[in-house]
Amino acid sequence: MKIIKVNLKERSYPIYIDYDIIDKIGLYARKKVSTQDKIVIITNPLIGGFYLEKCRIGFEKYGFKTYTIMVPDGEKYKNLDEAVKIYSKLLKIKADRNTTLVALGGGVIGDITGYVAATYLRGIPFIQVPTTLLAQVDSSVGGKVAVNLIEGKNLIGAFYQPILVYIDCNVLNTLAKREICAGMAEVIKYGIIKDRAFFNFIEKNIEKIINLEKKYIEKVVAVSCKIKALVVKNDEKEKGERAILNFGHTIGHALEAETQYKKYIHGEAVAIGMVGAMKLAGGKFFIKKNDTERVVNLLIKAGLPIKINERISISGLLENMKIDKKVSRDIIRFVLTKKIGYVTLNPINDKGLLISVLSELFN
Repeated sequence: MKIIKVNLKERSYPIYIDYDIIDKIGLYARKKVSTQDKIVIITNPLIGGFYLEKCRIGFEKYGFKTYTIMVPDGEKYKNLDEAVKIYSKLLKIKADRNTTLVALGGGVIGDITGYVAATYLRGIPFIQVPTTLLAQVDSSVGGKVAVNLIEGKNLIGAFYQPILVYIDCNVLNTLAKREICAGMAEVIKYGIIKDRAFFNFIEKNIEKIINLEKKYIEKVVAVSCKIKALVVKNDEKEKGERAILNFGHTIGHALEAETQYKKYIHGEAVAIGMVGAMKLAGGKFFIKKNDTERVVNLLIKAGLPIKINERISISGLLENMKIDKKVSRDIIRFVLTKKIGYVTLNPINDKGLLISVLSELFN
């Protein structure tokens, strides 16, 4: 088992990474939670059908009492209305401050469970058990929890760390290929923003990674978690360096919102956003054309879209970008690549350049 620690003083926690370990989760949870405390597993019917029973048994055979709350599947259910329903169910089972929530699922489940944990009774513990590649390498680590508004993604949320992250790479075998590819967008992102050697490794082994060959996928998950853990340690609440984790997300989040979260799953939108960011960097003369071509070609090999196929307006995308969390004093700021392995946060005042780049993203 690989163990990576997210070092945040009193909020530090371990990330456990291995294969076929869901039914042992209680063994590791006991290091953080008393068996006298309630465990509430929050999941959706799809993931629950595969792993709820294993997870439940994994707690109960180590002495925990478990409860289950089901949330409908899909990004559109990551909202305040659904959070209120979870609060009500927690009250019905008399959940108190010693109750621990368990997010069994992908990014949507992790985000809404973490948000509820951060706000129910002013904060209760929670555990991340991510079941998608994207959640394993990105959203389960770092404590950014949130729900969406109609106006935009993740606008209501908090920085609230889990007490542990428990990653079973074996669960990826039940994922649709589209979900594996979407997760690869975040994996590729880590190479671009922080680790050129990791980017080279992904580039060389992309087919083996997508086919979930054991030693390759385990390395991809572990290295991604290590990079994110380091960035989060240096800047937990996104005052500076942590913003680089949003590479590709400024356009990506706007694209998701503009298409009502119905056309692109998160990693697909981020992939298109990364292409846009590379083109912006090229327009600002930050990056060599060869580096841009390498990124675009790797995204294509990973099965990710690089163009927008929907009939949406550039003005709509721009309006959505104006409520991005990186906006400062009404100026949109983008994470841009100086070279593969190094990025910086840059204000973009040139509206003409931005419109030109967005135009290039349309088929």
